[in-house]
Amino acid sequence: MDATADAWSKTDSYLADLLVGDDPHLEAALTAQRAAGLPEIEVAPVSGKLLHLIARISGARRVLEIGTLGGYSTIWLARAVGAEGRVVTIEAEAGNAAVARGSLDAAGVGDRVDIRIGRGADVLPTLVGGFDLVFIDADKESNTVYLDWAARLGHPGTVVILDNIGREGEIIRDDTTDPKVIGTRDGLRMLGEDPRFDATALQTVGVKGWDGFALAVVVSPSDADPGADPAAG
Repeated sequence: MDATADAWSKTDSYLADLLVGDDPHLEAALTAQRAAGLPEIEVAPVSGKLLHLIARISGARRVLEIGTLGGYSTIWLARAVGAEGRVVTIEAEAGNAAVARGSLDAAGVGDRVDIRIGRGADVLPTLVGGFDLVFIDADKESNTVYLDWAARLGHPGTVVILDNIGREGEIIRDDTTDPKVIGTRDGLRMLGEDPRFDATALQTVGVKGWDGFALAVVVSPSDADPGADPAAG
């Protein structure tokens, strides 16, 4: 069989057609993102569906997303938590957040999503804990900061998903100078060594190339103050 990037992409498309199908709201979200000139770094359709299923399987009702971009993955998560659930999503760029807000509202899930604008390291300390699932898909240099807050704001049993850990295989290089790879390696090391987490990771290939994600569960509570902003819900 052909084991090239083109074959990976075609196989991803086959799986998406078969298991995800056409979704006008998700497709409209991508169209809005492209029209606004946002980078094409959203999760693949099969990965969005995976996020959705993990959230449903875990019974998550309060979800924290770090890295909104145009709201594509946020729609998947908002659908998973249901009408009574809530997603808090953090986006550093106000323009991105505006695109996401329009797409979320158009998809009919805007009322269950709270978009917080600002750097993750600044916004996370303002949130109240109790999140059932945390999806981290933001600047890789801050992975350890985001993972620390995932534990602080979660509880035993909270699911944590750290995206983009494959980095085209560069994570095995001890001599790397790429800050994104260094941040990814640091995050993976933290998941392996921090007693608050039990984790594994998978490589993936597909439309996003050679990549992967780490999947963890919070196994012990943090002693840190989980925030004091009652508006965070």
